[in-house]
Amino acid sequence: MAVGILTGGGDCPGLNAVIRALVKTLQQKLPEEKIIGFLDGFRGAIENRSVPLTTKDVVGLLPKGGTILGTSNRDNPFKFPVSVNGTLEFHDVSDTVIENLHKNNIEVLFVIGGDGSLSIAHELSQKGVKVIGIPKTIDNDLDATDFTFGFDSAVRTATKALDMLHTTAESHHRIMVLEVMGRYAGWIALYSGLAGGADVILIPEIPFNWDAVCRKIQQRKAEGKHFSIVVVAEGAYPEGGERVIARYVKESTDPARLGGIGQVVADHLSRCTGLESRVTVLGHLQRGGGPTPFDRILATRFGVAAVNTWLQGNYNVMVAFLGGRVTTVPLSEGIKKLKLVPVDSELIVTAKAIGISFGDE
Repeated sequence: MAVGILTGGGDCPGLNAVIRALVKTLQQKLPEEKIIGFLDGFRGAIENRSVPLTTKDVVGLLPKGGTILGTSNRDNPFKFPVSVNGTLEFHDVSDTVIENLHKNNIEVLFVIGGDGSLSIAHELSQKGVKVIGIPKTIDNDLDATDFTFGFDSAVRTATKALDMLHTTAESHHRIMVLEVMGRYAGWIALYSGLAGGADVILIPEIPFNWDAVCRKIQQRKAEGKHFSIVVVAEGAYPEGGERVIARYVKESTDPARLGGIGQVVADHLSRCTGLESRVTVLGHLQRGGGPTPFDRILATRFGVAAVNTWLQGNYNVMVAFLGGRVTTVPLSEGIKKLKLVPVDSELIVTAKAIGISFGDE
């Protein structure tokens, strides 16, 4: 028998740390067990492309970003894009995945991914595959875990960007707008905005009012503060408006790609305040680089807990970080809903208490 590992969805710091923890723990406890890593996410399982993994293959992975197995966020085996006579269709090839798992004698499949990948894992479990999910997303928007690895690293990157934008904003008396990731949940914007001294934070959970945002900047200007820092999540939108879509990817089951709200905000603020504005879009910089110490430790704890969960005979669950402890929850609970920022959360109350505007008052 063998165990399988794959990484799905967008890359983020900590994926390699999980792979390392899985392999090292498995070889410590079951030295004869064969470990197979499927390449490029679920596409590797569909096409039966894999590599054997041993402790030699994971040397030096702890501080390394990305994933040595490769990943993909367009290859859902239940809705796999196939071109038929020039027309794009989505086919269910999940039976092919199951057949390939049987060919490789896979007893359990460890799926490291966000809500999309874990939803696929859950669907496979309903067809008899034994799976264990390991949650990752820089957005920190999985409701069944307090934190996902990758989030702390993304916040570090965004906060460092804000630190650097402060100096150029002050020097040129400009409004500096930083656009960060966060399609439906504004955790990165909220945490980095608090840590980086933002004056305005715009998140998807709180549709903003243009007049309120402009008033905040004009108030600072009247107080002799001739610069402002604005953090905006890519999914933020004004009252009565819609999210800004940058492009469509027809091969994807979720084709809309957000992006561009930062420029929209900057242009509007320039017009209403008379101050020059500049935009920085962090984009995939938030996914890159090595993980923070917190993410390295969390990823390692997740990997070890996943192996122990399997050895205890538990399947179709997701490891989770709850109340400072790593535990497990049913996969169905792990993907049940997104964790959005509560509009009355202590973090937002704290931010408003020190004068940060969310464009809602």
